[in-house]
Amino acid sequence: MSKRILVVTGGGDCPGLNAVIRGIVKSAKLDGNWEIIGCVESYNGLLKDKIEVMPLTEKEVAGIHVKGGTIIKTTNKGGPFSFPVQLPDGSWVIEDRSQLLLQRLEEMGIEAIISIGGDGSQKISLELAKLGVNIIGVPKTIDNDLSCTDFTFGFQTAVEIATDAVDKLVTTAESHNRVFILEVMGRNAGWIALYTALGGGADVCIIPEIPYDPKIIAEKIATRYKGGEGFCNIVIAEGARDMTGQVTGTAPTAIGDEHIKLGGAGDKLKYELEQLGVQHDIRVTVLGHLQRGGIPIAYDRILATAYGVKAFELVKEKKYGNMVVYNHPEITYVPLKKVVEKPNFVNPKNDSFLCAAKKIGISFGD
Repeated sequence: MSKRILVVTGGGDCPGLNAVIRGIVKSAKLDGNWEIIGCVESYNGLLKDKIEVMPLTEKEVAGIHVKGGTIIKTTNKGGPFSFPVQLPDGSWVIEDRSQLLLQRLEEMGIEAIISIGGDGSQKISLELAKLGVNIIGVPKTIDNDLSCTDFTFGFQTAVEIATDAVDKLVTTAESHNRVFILEVMGRNAGWIALYTALGGGADVCIIPEIPYDPKIIAEKIATRYKGGEGFCNIVIAEGARDMTGQVTGTAPTAIGDEHIKLGGAGDKLKYELEQLGVQHDIRVTVLGHLQRGGIPIAYDRILATAYGVKAFELVKEKKYGNMVVYNHPEITYVPLKKVVEKPNFVNPKNDSFLCAAKKIGISFGD
């Protein structure tokens, strides 16, 4: 009888998810005696009253490495320890369904779980490992905020999309003598904004790790104009913080979703600059979920495929409780406990890329 591996994709969608799934399935097929099953919509496929899973064979994964999203769906709401349940009266409660998950894993004869996800997903992985579940993590997030790995897959594609946006905004900004503010994702990490500013040649880069002073940004804008002519391009992370440390966003409203909905940092900065007397026409572009969708670039396909192969190897070797990581030049692994101890943020004091950005004149508003 073949051994079964359950594959789960959790959190926000991300370019490269399908490439990981394909890497797992194809390497397992070559090894033989393995059955790969996809849990639909993260762990919800086993937590719902009606189980929803799908077989992952070579036929199902053929060619999916070039496809965005995930063929087994995903969600950032709920989970084994906080599953949303609607009562007959229409109200909602949160239930711990971890024991139900363990029961169904046993009933299905699951040998191990490969959990592909970001910080929240790997915290769940660690808690399941503590309950005795055989689990391997794979680092996924466009935010690049998971520790112990050089890069998470999906990040480079997000940067490529955002940099392309800056390239386009430069031409329209120059044509109209405008200030353009591009708001990018990243939550509480400034990696996307930093790499985009460097790659796109922005004049200002606002990241969550460095609280910004709008007066300093206004002064930078002034240097970009002579005789009323000029232009300025600003990249701002959605998690940008002002001098008081406040972020811009709204409280979550969906049941089971605990994440603040970041957004509006670009519009806030525009208002602040106008209040300071900046007379130039200021426009805001919010890139949003365009950074998550579409075809993953070659780098992320390659990295994601290697992650999938390594995850299967760790299952085969029974090295559970670990997450696959990339520490150049090797694809290796580290304990899940170490991964979730602290997030990976830009170091304002000595990050090499931030230092390079400052040395070419990019202002961070500090």
